[in-house]
Amino acid sequence: MTWATDGALAVLLGGALGAGICLLLVLVPRIGAPSVSRRIAPFIREVTDPAGTTPWEVIGPAGIGGEVPDIAARAAAWVIGHMGAPEALAIRLAQAGAHVDPTAFRARQLVWGVAGLGTGAAAVVALALAEAFTGPALLLPVLAGVTAVVLSDVVLTRRAKARIARIADELPTVLEFLGLCLAAGEGILDSLRRVGSVGSGELTAELRAVVFDVGTGASLPDALMAMSQRLHMPSLSRTVEHLVAALDRGAPLAQTLQAQADDAREEAKRTLIETAGRKEIYMLLPLVFGLLPLSVIFAVFPGVVMLRLGIG
Repeated sequence: MTWATDGALAVLLGGALGAGICLLLVLVPRIGAPSVSRRIAPFIREVTDPAGTTPWEVIGPAGIGGEVPDIAARAAAWVIGHMGAPEALAIRLAQAGAHVDPTAFRARQLVWGVAGLGTGAAAVVALALAEAFTGPALLLPVLAGVTAVVLSDVVLTRRAKARIARIADELPTVLEFLGLCLAAGEGILDSLRRVGSVGSGELTAELRAVVFDVGTGASLPDALMAMSQRLHMPSLSRTVEHLVAALDRGAPLAQTLQAQADDAREEAKRTLIETAGRKEIYMLLPLVFGLLPLSVIFAVFPGVVMLRLGIG
């Protein structure tokens, strides 16, 4: 047996021993007992969730008493300090519709990194036991951990972009429905409540959150501005600004919403035309770098061969 096989066996046996000790410690009543916040959670309701519809995994231990384990909180704070500003991450989380704060997301990202590190270490141990171990294999745990961390961030970014794109597609239709409700004689809050109750898209979910904020004591302009600042979407921000200005000045809301719906449709058309132009350029890439050189080779190569052979 080589030194790599001996080290792999030592890691495997030591990991099994450590896992067994941890499982035995979990069975100790004082260590394995649930916390106070978890014990009283079924008997109380969150202030932001009076109906009790939010699952415990979303509320978490910080939602009841604000108590987070010190180790997890310090690790998440360290990760946040070294991986970017929490404000930008909070914007992406809000755009993706994730019901977690930046600290919880970074803690989850740290867990994924540790899981990737463990997976890479297990792969190194398996290679050593199979007597296929090489020097570069030692980089597998680091690469797996970094890949897991980066992949979770990429997934969040894609979710945020996809949700913002869906909201942009829904915006003209929702604004037209709001304009119709206002033209029918309903108030702005009743119109928002009606559209939010009958809709099933991402924007209607945000409107339901606005109605909920108004119902809990916030003013309608403040709730709309909070939604705009939470999503950071240019077209929606312009619509909210015009709507708030119309509410302050007493302008006709139906006409304002109809004008904003037309502007949103025009912006969607411009975006579609720009996307089509970029796709045309992307379609030229395989033609220029693939088919054209191949055609030149097929045209020139026979002549070069004939010249070398002295034919013609």
